[in-house]
Amino acid sequence: MEQKGYRRGSFQSATSDEDMLEIAGASGDFSMADDDPPLDREMGGFSSHNGGGMNGPSTMMDFLEEPLPGVGTYEDFNTIDWVREKSRDRDRHREITNRSKESTWALLHSVSDAFSGWLLMLLIGLLAGSLAGLIDISAHWMTDLKEGVCLAGFWFNHEHCCWKSNTTFTDRDKCPEWKSWSQLFLGHGEGVFAYILNYLMYVVWALMFSVLAVLLVKGFAPYACGSGIPEIKTILSGFIIRGYLGKWTLVIKTITLVLAVSSGLSLGKEGPLVHVACCCGNILCHLFTKYRKNEAKRREVLSAAAAAGVSVAFGAPIGGVLFSLEEVSYYFPLKTLWRSFFAALVAAFTLRSINPFGNSRLVLFYVEFHMPWHLLELVPFILLGIFGGLWGAFFIRSNIAWCRRRKTTRLGKYPVLEVVVVTAITAILAFPNEYTRMSTSELISELFNDCGILDSSKLCEYVNDFNSTKGDDLPDRAAGPGVYTAMWQLALALIMKVFITIFTFGMKVPSGLFIPSMAVGAIAGRLLGVAVEQLAFYHHDWAIFSGWCSQGADCITPGLYAMVGAAACLGGVTRMTVSLVVIMFELTGGLEYIVPLMAAAMTSKWVADAIGREGIYDAHIRLNGYPFLEAKEEFSHKTRAMDVMRPRKSDPPLTVITQDTMTVEDVEAVVTSTTYSGYPVVVSWVSQRLVGFVLRRDLIISIENARKKQDGIVSTSIICFTDYCPPLPPSAPSVLKLRSILDLSPFTVTDETPMEIVVDIFRKLGLRQCLVTHNGKLLGIITKKDVLKHIAQMANQDPDSILFN
Repeated sequence: MEQKGYRRGSFQSATSDEDMLEIAGASGDFSMADDDPPLDREMGGFSSHNGGGMNGPSTMMDFLEEPLPGVGTYEDFNTIDWVREKSRDRDRHREITNRSKESTWALLHSVSDAFSGWLLMLLIGLLAGSLAGLIDISAHWMTDLKEGVCLAGFWFNHEHCCWKSNTTFTDRDKCPEWKSWSQLFLGHGEGVFAYILNYLMYVVWALMFSVLAVLLVKGFAPYACGSGIPEIKTILSGFIIRGYLGKWTLVIKTITLVLAVSSGLSLGKEGPLVHVACCCGNILCHLFTKYRKNEAKRREVLSAAAAAGVSVAFGAPIGGVLFSLEEVSYYFPLKTLWRSFFAALVAAFTLRSINPFGNSRLVLFYVEFHMPWHLLELVPFILLGIFGGLWGAFFIRSNIAWCRRRKTTRLGKYPVLEVVVVTAITAILAFPNEYTRMSTSELISELFNDCGILDSSKLCEYVNDFNSTKGDDLPDRAAGPGVYTAMWQLALALIMKVFITIFTFGMKVPSGLFIPSMAVGAIAGRLLGVAVEQLAFYHHDWAIFSGWCSQGADCITPGLYAMVGAAACLGGVTRMTVSLVVIMFELTGGLEYIVPLMAAAMTSKWVADAIGREGIYDAHIRLNGYPFLEAKEEFSHKTRAMDVMRPRKSDPPLTVITQDTMTVEDVEAVVTSTTYSGYPVVVSWVSQRLVGFVLRRDLIISIENARKKQDGIVSTSIICFTDYCPPLPPSAPSVLKLRSILDLSPFTVTDETPMEIVVDIFRKLGLRQCLVTHNGKLLGIITKKDVLKHIAQMANQDPDSILFN
């Protein structure tokens, strides 16, 4: 797909390899003079293809009878026209349906067109599942590499290395095939020097992994940093960020995600896996014409790809579909729901076939709790929900403040140094504590675990004073020295995780927030669970315990509290509800514990919303100035369209083009002297009666092609946007007819329309702008950015923050 650019009046081609797999399709590169800000680039371009748009019928056939390459496409950092894209797809589908009745070949083409969507979902699921399996296996191996190496084969991680060993179950982690670095270099693993060497190697490996990750991101794919979910939400709402879902971003994000997770930083791979899956979806869209050439159709595919990303991140296909619906998608028709489900299913099946964890399950956190929960336990569960909401609100405010400081100070100029410092601090603090030294996923798995007879973890070192047990059911017991030691270590780990995650999320490496948030909640939950367990053991005669927790009974499951705490903290940060609960029970297999999860998730959302309405992703969208119109918020202010439209009373008049009196030279002067993305077309300067709307990009491409291919087109040629042009003297140059690029039915509102209705129109139709009229006379224009600035102003926020940065 050849890219075209317009620069100082010349029509050039860009050869950037990245542009070929962009989200924008074709994109113009404009060198623009500064102009009055009220009608900036974000203003232009709406064209509701209803009879007079790109492919609309025209009784006068001109040189634009066949659409030109680039006409109908969008510039980088601009918003797509949902109505026009959907209309173009309906026209295409109608044409294929009509032709299918004419011949067998056309019928086969119609069938293949209908089947192509499902084939694309299959390919996305296969690719996303394969990449997720590769990332899981690589990250597990490289994480263990910080502590030692397998002599039987350096490519084995610690667990796989000891599979064939003849060691006992209790010594399963001390097999002779696995050597720590001190055993390898010093010949023994005990003593001060061995500890210092292991400590040093741990820090060195962590620094190597993180520095390599940030250098790859900085050098090859700057868009590969962060989680990617705020940008994907913005892209799915119709914004274009060229290259964000390109092949270089996919390759670098996949590699650096493994490095970042392995470095031991307080981040997860789950959020970035959504970005990876969306990159797969965008790249594979180029195999199918109907998705390659239509931005709205492509966003349906990206919604399904996001579902596949969560499916492989958590092993939760249903949760992935609900996550895409609840959290990231802007437009989610029923057809997309089915296809998302299919893509998530294929992705989960592919990951299960790869079996990256070696346990024949999709997830690392599968749990089997043996005792049901009691109604009175809802009190500590709700307390965990309150903690999750408070921590979520605290984290969002602190992280946004730090990221804003990074953007507005010199700190942002040294991304490599920042990563090195944060990694060094994390590694130095993490190594002495076994619960921070292990990977965050393993930590969560251990915290979720219900202590059995054979468990050798310190969390399970209780005082055993029983003679027999029924199967795996162990009675509540007094905590032993190991449990108390583990509690202190977990309390220190909680403090470290709470603060270090604030500085880690947003650095220039791939960084997800799901796993660190769950870790904070799981630690808090396990601490509370053990406390309640010991309270019930020592005070089983209290009224609150006497009815259901007699002495020697197995009443309290600390692992369940960890699971509920993890859901509460994740909900407090992301403000997910339905999808969060489904992800958690798919993640753990704890279907019986939906009610505690629901109670904690709703409590955390209520508490966090009481402090601040935005989740972490919405907060980062606003911080970066992305033009995202939140569909969940209501606009309740009594303002009118005339209060928001441009131009204002003090501004210069609206820049317009007349339908049949301006020359090529006049139009080119308008285009080169302004920065607007489109222009209203009126009958005349005097009447200001609205005829339609034309895109700047379409004008540029059409004029350039007419000069090259149509005889007699010169600077003094009249441009005519109507079917019948006014008669000209015989000596006049040829007329340039551009009716086919004119939208004859742009959305209009009157100047008295309440802004409440205007905002609703923008949200539900995905408009780029609408024109404001009074008795048919054009008064001004309202763009999506104007709406966003007005909403910010009404909320006492800085309206100039709605600028893409």
